[in-house]
Amino acid sequence: MKKIHLIYIFIFTSLLSNAQEVTTYYFIRHAEKLRVDKTDRNPNLNSKGLKRAEAWKEVFSNISFDAIYSTDYTRTRLTAKPTADSKNLPILIYNPRNMYSKTFQNQTKGKTILVVGHSNTTNVFANKVVGFEKYQEIKDNNNSNLYIVTLTDKKASSVLLKID
Repeated sequence: MKKIHLIYIFIFTSLLSNAQEVTTYYFIRHAEKLRVDKTDRNPNLNSKGLKRAEAWKEVFSNISFDAIYSTDYTRTRLTAKPTADSKNLPILIYNPRNMYSKTFQNQTKGKTILVVGHSNTTNVFANKVVGFEKYQEIKDNNNSNLYIVTLTDKKASSVLLKID
């Protein structure tokens, strides 16, 4: 009987030592923005966008994020805010011109991360993590894409969902 227990312990420990570190990124574009002033480069969310930001909080209610990142724009921060508040996490700012830097990779390794970006950055960021150009730029009227990218031992898998 002791030999059987030792064999189970050996198998369990072997499995643990082979366990892979998993990093998961959830990428979304900001919710719908106000389009009153075409010269405003930093608009707020409109009423539909505010509702979508709240809906993202519900979509992510069962996900334990380690960090939430946003570009430094009002519309992205407002999209991230309901989820960040519900998780008691600060919104960390990232530079969309320096996506997936070595520093970012090291800070997020082995964690579960939400990243809020733009129609011309969200797909690019997801592609950088995946390692090739898999996703196209998001159409301007599309605020519902959810890209989930998972890394294990530098192998990436990903899925694109549409959440309306």
